[in-house]
Amino acid sequence: MTQEKSKSIGLPLIVSIIAISFSSIFVKWSDAPASIMAMYRMLFASLLLTPMVWKNRQELKKINKKTALFLFFSGVFLALHFVLWFGSLKFTTVASSTIILALQPIISLIGGFFLFKEGTTGSALMTMGIAIIGAFMVGWGDFGLSQEAMLGDLLSFFSVIAVVGYLFIGQTIVKHLSHWIYSFCVFSCASIVLVIYNFSTNVTFSGYPAKEWGIFVLLAIVPTVSHVINNWLMNYVNATTISMSILGEPVGSTVLAYFILGEGLSFWQMAGGVLVLIGVFLFLGQKQKKPIVQEPFQLEKATP
Repeated sequence: MTQEKSKSIGLPLIVSIIAISFSSIFVKWSDAPASIMAMYRMLFASLLLTPMVWKNRQELKKINKKTALFLFFSGVFLALHFVLWFGSLKFTTVASSTIILALQPIISLIGGFFLFKEGTTGSALMTMGIAIIGAFMVGWGDFGLSQEAMLGDLLSFFSVIAVVGYLFIGQTIVKHLSHWIYSFCVFSCASIVLVIYNFSTNVTFSGYPAKEWGIFVLLAIVPTVSHVINNWLMNYVNATTISMSILGEPVGSTVLAYFILGEGLSFWQMAGGVLVLIGVFLFLGQKQKKPIVQEPFQLEKATP
C-alpha cells in the first residue's frame, strides 16, 4: 500500500463508522418485522446502486458460474445477518446488541481455524478470552433486565456468525470485481432470498405507514454507505484493518441511543462492554502483524 493510499483511508473509515452507527437507531424506530426491514433495505440499496452498475456494466462479464454461486451465498449470509441482528434489536438494547457485534474478528479467527486450518498464538487466545468474558458480562447484565433481552443477545451473536460467512466470501471476490458490482450483486441476492422468505412465511409486504417507508429508505442509504465504503477499501487494505471500524460502532450506536432513544446502561453492561472493546482492540493489534493467509478458494479467470 502506498503512503498516499494509507493516508486516504482515514476519512472513509470515519464516515463508515458514523454511517453504520445509525443502523440500530433506525431499526429501533421501526415497528415492522425484521425480515421486512432487511428486505427493503437490500432492495432499495440495490436500486440506488443501479446507475453505477450501468456505468461499470463491462465488469459483469467477469462473473462466471463459480463466481455467481459465491455471490449468491454471500447474499444468503448477509440476509441472515440482517434478519438476526434486526430481530435482536427488538429484544435488547442497542449497546448490548452492538457490543456483541464487536466479537466479529474473534468469530472470524475461530472460523478460519476450523475451516482453513489457520493457526493462532497464546496471546491471541488470551485477548479472545478477555472479549468473551466481556460478552458474557453484557449478557449477564441483560439477564437482570429480562429473558427477552438475553434472547436478543443470542440473536446478535448468531448474526455475527452469519456476517463472518459473508466476509469470508467477500474478501476474495472483491479482488476480482469492482466494489460497485460486488455490492450490487450481493445486495440483490440478499433481496431475493428475503423476498422468498417473507412470501413463504406470509409476512405482509405492504400497508405500512409512511414512517416505516421512510425508515426503509434511511436504512438503504445511510448504513449501507458503510458496506459500500468497506467493499471499496478492500482494494487497498486487508479485512483486519477494516474490522477496526467494528470497535467504533458500539460506541457510536450507544451514544446515539443514549441521546436519541434515552437508553441507559447497567454497571455489568458497561464493564462487559469495556472488556469486549479492550479484548478485540488487543486482538486486532496482534492480527495486524500477521501475514496474509492463503485464500479459501480461487476464482477462475473470466474469458475475454
